[in-house]
Amino acid sequence: MSLGDEHDGAGTGGGGTGQTRTRLPDSGAGDVYGGVYGGARRPARNSRSLITVVGVVVLLIAAIAFANRGGGGDDAPSDASAERDAAPTAATGVRPVSGKNGTIPAGYAHDEQGAQSAAANYAVALGSDGMFNTERRREIVRAIADASTRDKLQSGFDADYSEAFLSQIGLKADGSAPPGSTFVNRTLPAGTKVKNFTPDTADVEVWCMGLFGLTGETSTKPVTSGWFTVSLKLKWNGSDWKVLETSQKTGPTPVTGDNPVSGSDEIAGAVNEYGGFTYAR
Repeated sequence: MSLGDEHDGAGTGGGGTGQTRTRLPDSGAGDVYGGVYGGARRPARNSRSLITVVGVVVLLIAAIAFANRGGGGDDAPSDASAERDAAPTAATGVRPVSGKNGTIPAGYAHDEQGAQSAAANYAVALGSDGMFNTERRREIVRAIADASTRDKLQSGFDADYSEAFLSQIGLKADGSAPPGSTFVNRTLPAGTKVKNFTPDTADVEVWCMGLFGLTGETSTKPVTSGWFTVSLKLKWNGSDWKVLETSQKTGPTPVTGDNPVSGSDEIAGAVNEYGGFTYAR
């Protein structure tokens, strides 16, 4: 489930239409084209044949446009294995999620795509500023954790986000930012990969870019970006994918670009004005 998945496998961004086709002359263009490409002149189509071809093309385009309309019905095809084999990062059109559990998307498909979509959205929730507030953190864990490991995950996260840790990064005991500053903690999935899959469990890795820090003129911890991979072990509970275990490692990290650094106020404005997404494979 990744952004930019609309591009074709060659990275042209054309969705399979980015190639340039060269039209060769029919005949009379010399022996170079005639010798290499067979030299036979194709018979010219009459107007009736041309009209028929144009009509077929128009109908085909209309059918494709209808099939790709956003918000398709619940009867959208669920078997996208052929398309996935042809273009591993291409979007498939399968509806990724049918509902929400609080603010977190829920109701994923019972297949590899569904597991990847769930993992991406759960990585976003676990990498959000909500994890720094006790009540919001517990709401997140209740929404995404499997019942068999919910208490274990909850106690582990509560220990990680202790008051001492919050104070160390410049936050109040309730996870809020000090006056005059904005706390930024946002996770942006770049791609997903299934490591192991059965109908009951799935091990999924989510490659992410994250933003973390405090805006404000007096902040000693400015907002920085970093790359990391979140690993999630998921379980199918009969109706949805839920989290059993999570872990995280650094990278893969690309070379930093030469974009000029934005001011603290601009970063704070962007975080408050630009909303997030529901991610899907």
